Amino acid sequence: MPLTETDQRRIDAFRTAVEKRLSDDGRLGPMERDDREDGSSLASRFRVGEHLWIELCLRPLIPQLRAGIVTDDRWVSEDLEQAIEDSGDSMSEFVELGFDEVDLDEPEPVVEHYRDRGKYFYFSTGFELDSLERLDDDRVRDRITRMCLGYYEAFRPAIEKAAAES
Repeated sequence: MPLTETDQRRIDAFRTAVEKRLSDDGRLGPMERDDREDGSSLASRFRVGEHLWIELCLRPLIPQLRAGIVTDDRWVSEDLEQAIEDSGDSMSEFVELGFDEVDLDEPEPVVEHYRDRGKYFYFSTGFELDSLERLDDDRVRDRITRMCLGYYEAFRPAIEKAAAES
């Protein structure tokens, strides 16, 4: 089903508001958008290192929000995997600890690790929206903001290590 003008305005307002929250937080670097041409995936990426971003993604046709960490470098992806392995935690436990750091109560979040478009390596967590109207809800905006910052906190040691090595 195509998006209405109202949906598009809602999406634009949501993205602008959450991008501002994340930019104003100070932990994340410059933001760039990486939207698919067909509008199925609208990504806002915040640089946290060389070839490394925290990503907020809206998939409006599902509708779903996703937060995660993404890289286009296989070696960086392996470093992220190693950080989880070294912690002794499962992926879910590892990310949950990051969520705890930003006061997000999300027990055992589902963490997906995958490759997209043959180029990007992801660790991400999504949540379904029952409608795009939920994008107007400040609780949804707060939750996805905290999820993005939680991913940053979970992977902070690996992010800092990568920065020191570059």
